Amino acid sequence: MKAWFIALFLIALTALTGPSLYAQQPPTNAPGKYDPALFNALRWRSIGPSRGGRSIACAGTASRPFEYYFGATGGGLWKTGDGGLTWKPVTDGLIKSSSVGAVAVSESNPDVVFIGMGETELRGNIMQGDGVYKSTDAGKTWTHVGLADTHAISRIRIHPTNPQLVYVSALGHPYGPNDERGIFRSKDGGKSWQKVLFRSNHSGAVDLSLDPRNPQVMFAAIWDAYRTSWSLSSGGPESGLFKSTDGGDTWTEITRNPGLPKGIIGKIGLSVSGADGKRVYAIVEAEDGGVFVSDDAGATWKKISEDRRLRQRAFYYSRIYADPKARDTVYVLNTGFYKSTDGGKTYKTIRVPHGDNHD
Repeated sequence: MKAWFIALFLIALTALTGPSLYAQQPPTNAPGKYDPALFNALRWRSIGPSRGGRSIACAGTASRPFEYYFGATGGGLWKTGDGGLTWKPVTDGLIKSSSVGAVAVSESNPDVVFIGMGETELRGNIMQGDGVYKSTDAGKTWTHVGLADTHAISRIRIHPTNPQLVYVSALGHPYGPNDERGIFRSKDGGKSWQKVLFRSNHSGAVDLSLDPRNPQVMFAAIWDAYRTSWSLSSGGPESGLFKSTDGGDTWTEITRNPGLPKGIIGKIGLSVSGADGKRVYAIVEAEDGGVFVSDDAGATWKKISEDRRLRQRAFYYSRIYADPKARDTVYVLNTGFYKSTDGGKTYKTIRVPHGDNHD
């Protein structure tokens, strides 16, 4: 009995005094007590958010194969210098709007970069922009160079040998009419602009393609489209296809040239082959649309594909790109990434990380 009583007493004493005695002992891993050498190899990394927003525009040059840019529809312009392994934002705090709809890098001077603001893929939650910005130091600094009332810019093209000669394809206000839309040209690197193609105050330019071998020749697509808060009109009667052979001084409408669809033509994507300037590809939204090809620089056309995979949600996609070196190779971007090596007749799917492809 006595032994049992002593055991209970010792247990109670331990319960009362143990925590206080333990608290008096300093922890072995107290904050600040570590060897700095253990952390020398650690580097900061982003843990989210993991994206800068959707992207519909990217650009680079062959002379700097590991350096290129992508424009986010709500996150500004991003740049990589290591072939896409790492990215950094290069416009944060330097420009006044955040939705980049077009990016162009000069082939003759890759330090010259232009970006056009505002999204032209007329989904329900687009952001509008404030014109064109230019960098002359590969994205370190930026200058606003005009066209603020365009609100949505689809393409910027820089002459391959003259970085002072720049073309802008502007859709204009997505939600109403305005006059600052169409094709603009600058001969002084963006200091001044001349409107060289204008259809009306409610239809703007949605694509522009220069012949890489003869940039005096160019094709432009006009899109008669607009959004309201409750609806979308994609492809009114003023949509059409235009061609210039004098660097944009004059334009000829070729919408009704033989082989192209009749009636309302809708949104058009364009691309001139770098291997053969007479080979032009077009993807057309029209009811009887599809992929069309011309082998005489737009004089006549032939529909070569009605593949519905290439045409779905045409107001949001309608992007086509000719290979710069292979005449019969062409790419179409949509929910999939499609490649043809037989002049656009058949396509195979290229595996990509995401089902939303634009540029």
